[in-house]
Amino acid sequence: MTFCIYLTHPEVVIDPVSPVPDWHLSETGLERARKALQLSFAQDIKRVVSSAEQKAQDTAHVFADPMGLQVLTLQPLHENDRSATGYLPKGDFDRTADAFFADPYNSVSGWERAIDAQRRIVSGVQAALTRIPENMPILFCGHGGVGTLLMCHLMNTPISRTHDQKHAGSWFRFDRKDLAAQSANQLAWTAL
Repeated sequence: MTFCIYLTHPEVVIDPVSPVPDWHLSETGLERARKALQLSFAQDIKRVVSSAEQKAQDTAHVFADPMGLQVLTLQPLHENDRSATGYLPKGDFDRTADAFFADPYNSVSGWERAIDAQRRIVSGVQAALTRIPENMPILFCGHGGVGTLLMCHLMNTPISRTHDQKHAGSWFRFDRKDLAAQSANQLAWTAL
């Protein structure tokens, strides 16, 4: 079994005065993250890789600690850089995210360009895969925006928000070979 799972962090404690990368999972998010331990693939996972952002780390450890697995933290797996705007209320965030996906070659409101975030997440996943034996199933814990960009790359489809998760705390499965071949077919998010 050489599959990979990409899992996004579930609900967080929104703290407008703290940097978004420092946000923790909420009680609901922790409860939902624990559901990953019950998924059909859970017992097969041999390695957990995570973004350095706190909410992804929380998700990774909720899964890894009971399984006795270490978490490999890789900085390039972080969410698209939105520090230019910081926290945005939901309506403003959705409008800015729509523009981010719709115009991947330009910065929207100072955000990292989608094409750059996609290159970063793809190279970060590739870096992880070069460190982990091919026969080890891997769980990647990360974020919805860059997870969607990764999914678009794997399917060799243009960047589009139509592939975005509908709910935080969702996952998809892909094969290691699809990272280079871009040959994944019809990947889809599944909510925890």
